[in-house]
Amino acid sequence: MKEVNLEAITLENCISDAQKEQILINRDGKPVALIIGLEDMDSEQLELSKDSNFWKLIALRRQEKTISRAELERRLSNEL
Repeated sequence: MKEVNLEAITLENCISDAQKEQILINRDGKPVALIIGLEDMDSEQLELSKDSNFWKLIALRRQEKTISRAELERRLSNEL
């Protein structure tokens, strides 16, 4: 994440830099904004990124028991 002072930037520079990394904007030494590039995101990604229910679902899924890839392939081959 790149940090910049509000007084030392232009909007065009922020937009350009934000496509590579997040830009944290500081004013008087305190964070006031975060700019994130969106050029490589589609509309569905944008909507899901701000949906709290989606992130709750992700958190629940991450708590579930997992299996290794080898185990998954073994189970799939047994079903055939």
